[in-house]
Parts: sequence; C-alpha cells; structure tokens
Amino acid sequence: MSLVNRRRRSRAVGLPALLAGALALALATTLAGGPATAAQQSTLHELAAAQGKYFGSATDNPELPDAAYAATLGSEFGQITPGNSMKWDTTEPARGQFNFAKGDVITDFAQQHGQIVRGHTLVWHSQLPGWVGALPSDQVETAMTDHITAEATHYRGAVAAWDVVNEMFNEDGTYRTSPFYTAMGKDYIATALRAAHAADPDAKLYLNDYNVEGLGAKSDAMYALAKELLADGVPLDGIGMQAHLAVQYGFPYRMQANMERFAALGLDVAVTELDVRMQLPADATKVASQSSYYAQVVDACLAVRRCVGITVWDYTDKYSWVPDTFPGEGAANLYDENLQPKPALASVRAALGAEDGGGDPGEPGEPGTLKALYRSSDSSATDNQIKPGLQLVNTGGTAVALSDVTVRYWFSSESGAATYRTWCDWSPLGCGTVTHRVAAAGTPAAGADHYLEVGFGSGSLAPGASTGEIQLRLNKTDWSNFDESDDYSHSTGTTYSDADRIAVYVGGELVWGVEP
Repeated sequence: MSLVNRRRRSRAVGLPALLAGALALALATTLAGGPATAAQQSTLHELAAAQGKYFGSATDNPELPDAAYAATLGSEFGQITPGNSMKWDTTEPARGQFNFAKGDVITDFAQQHGQIVRGHTLVWHSQLPGWVGALPSDQVETAMTDHITAEATHYRGAVAAWDVVNEMFNEDGTYRTSPFYTAMGKDYIATALRAAHAADPDAKLYLNDYNVEGLGAKSDAMYALAKELLADGVPLDGIGMQAHLAVQYGFPYRMQANMERFAALGLDVAVTELDVRMQLPADATKVASQSSYYAQVVDACLAVRRCVGITVWDYTDKYSWVPDTFPGEGAANLYDENLQPKPALASVRAALGAEDGGGDPGEPGEPGTLKALYRSSDSSATDNQIKPGLQLVNTGGTAVALSDVTVRYWFSSESGAATYRTWCDWSPLGCGTVTHRVAAAGTPAAGADHYLEVGFGSGSLAPGASTGEIQLRLNKTDWSNFDESDDYSHSTGTTYSDADRIAVYVGGELVWGVEP
C-alpha cells in the first residue's frame, strides 16, 4: 500500500481516555451489583487502570485468526504492541515501496477493542531488508528519515507511542554497530527522534532496549544518552525497558531505583516486552520464582509515578518467541499453551490489587502457608559481609498478615566483634517496612550461633503472591571477616530456590524450614 493511497484512520484512544473508561466500567459494576465476584473479576487492564497505568500484550498477525486467543487479547488487555508487522523488513521491503497491510490489521483490532497501540519499531539493527545494509554510507540517513516519515505519518493517530530506536547498546554500554551507527555515529538516534516527531508530533517517542531494567553499565549508558538528548532539545518522551527476564539469572538489580532516575529526568518509563523464561522442565521452585519476578516488576512500576504501563511479550506460551530463541527454555508467559492462567497471573493480579487472587493456589479456607526462597548475593564467602537475598511466597489459599511473620537466617559469628549492623538494601515492599536485627541463638549449634531475624511492619501477602526480593546485608561493627562456608543457612546458589534451612514463623509458630 503506498503512502499516498493509505486509508484515513480515526484518532486512537488516548491513555487518559482509556484509563477513564476502565474506571467507569469498574464503577458501573459496583453500582450494579457491588464488588466484582470471581465470575466478574476485573481484567488486568482494569486493575492497572485503577492504578493509573495500562496493562497490555504484544501480538502478531498469525495469532489473530485463533478465536479463543483473540477473545482474551481483546478483553483482558488495554494496549497492544505488534511483534513484527511494523518492522522495516515488513513495511519497506524494497526502497520506497511501502506495505502497511499487516500493521493495519493490528491497529484495526485495537480500535475495535478500545486499545492503545505502541508502534514497534522504526529503527533497529535487526530485521532489516538487505537493501539497507547495501546502501552507501552517504545514503543511509536519507533512507532512514524517509522510512520513519512514511511509517509514522501513515500511523499518525493510530499509534500512541513509538519505539523509535530499538537496542542501540551492547552489554558493556558501548554503541551497537549497525548500518545507522556506521554511517552517522550515535547522532543517528537524535536524527531518528526528530524525524519521528516531525511526522507525528502527538506520538510519545521512546528509546527501547533489553537488560536496562536494573542499575548497571547498559542502563548507565542509556541514562547518559537520555540526559544528553534532553539537554540538546531532542524530542524524547520515555525509555522502554524490555524486561525479557529469566529465573536462572536473578531479578534486575534495583529496578525501581533505575526507573526513578529516568523519571527524575522528566521521562516516562514503560515495561515494553515482559516475559520470564525458565529452563525446562518447569518445577514448583521455578514457577514460584517466575511468579515473584512478575510481581516484582508490577510492584516497581506501581511505585514510580511515571511508569506508564506494562506490556507482556504475548500473554500465552502458545505463541511465545522463547523456545525458538533459547533452546531448552520456555514457559515464559502468564497463560499456558492451552490459554489457561498460570500462577504468575495470580501474582500479577495480586500485585495490581485484585482481591480475588485470580487463580487457585489453595482450597478455599486453607490457612495461609509461607515458604522461603534464598539466593546468595555475595560472591565471596570469606569477606566482611553476609548478603542474603530472601523471598517469601504464600502457597496457601488465604492472605497472610506480614506483621505476624518473622524469618530467621542462621550463621556463625567467627572471631571479632560481637555486635552487628544490619541493612535492607532494597525491597519492593519498601525497606522502611522491613525490620532486621541480629540475635544470639539460645542454643548455639554448628554454623548457627547467631541469626538474622527479619520482620515486617505492615502489609499482607495474598494467595500465590511473593514479597519479591528482599536484599539484606549485615556486618560486625569492627568489619572483621566471616567464613560463611559452614553457615547453617548459607548456600552458594545465585538463583532463588526453596531454602529449608531458613525458618519462617507466623504468629510465633514455625510454618517453614528446619531449625538447627
């Protein structure tokens, strides 16, 4: 379809209108019959809209003829990102010959279901038609701006936000080589943003990348670039954090703090491609970690006012990209291959404030049951700090008041000072509500003459939900060394797993773990 002959489109539903619509629906439900029952539970998007956010899903053209899939996509989510149909190899396979038919199917679906659309993506080193890489360097800028102008103009009013430039950094924070970087250096990014703004002044413009969710070299590079662009007056509205996570690699370091520093620049933040994969086969520990990761992402976004929403990278394992890209891994999404909800969905719903739990983690009336997951956050077992990472997961059928919960992690004091300092370095619950102290064991045992006791000032843990990662640290007041290798509760694992040598108590009663 040529740019000249493209169809006119009605204005897309904006985010404020979409959120207002969801809130109105929730109010109407309340007026008609009181709070939503299990049969009338709020959708993910309605729950997010009540918090001032959106909740969306990626999709692609081959999935839409699947009627059951499309029904959930159209009803549960308030935002859509096309996985492939707006990429360069689809929209401009030959120079100057544009075809927007596949993308139009996605925007039409969104308009029919009152959803907003994130355009993905105008400039990317991958999925480029061969002719782009074959261009002489002095023609690349013109080709890039022509492409951006044509596509952003075509979708003006139908796309609320664009991933203008995608994946511009290497893992160490250096710029990724691409035809655009080779021809123009890093200035191609500012040029692309300016061209997109000129074509659609109303669309929100984002830079999007993976492994920029937590603090680190790559997110530092993104932060420095964003500051520079804003100082130069380049139109930039937000940062997209893809969030393709994996339970075997640990949760991104200080994700909320990372979001907050971009927000402090006056930028929006969006979680744009969330999934949480695992090495197959799945087991209870991996599923619990996955549920926790999903909940922690939601918690981080809810805690940052300028985090506008979350998009999962398709909602079902049936159409996941993971197995083809990471052999031996999968089960990354909120619904399984039969479009049935997984425990991760219940965790997301609970994190968004649902009262129904959204799943079936236990029989009705079953007492709340907690278990502890642990990973070592310290690469050395013989330095002067102990740094356990802890998570609690409610495996029962009713909520648990966290003010009733204490956790004990046992260690040996070695020589040196007998007094300690303790810290909570990060928690999605807020470290202000996490209490921590070191106490001497009443009956010392091998590797367990002291314990770190953790408690909570407030809050509750819904069925199937997790506290998220609680990063803790302790040292002796003289900073003398420990030897953790023989500590009762210590292990060398760096990914979360069930920890039966960490004790959890509810109301003073042991509900998880084996005391030394």
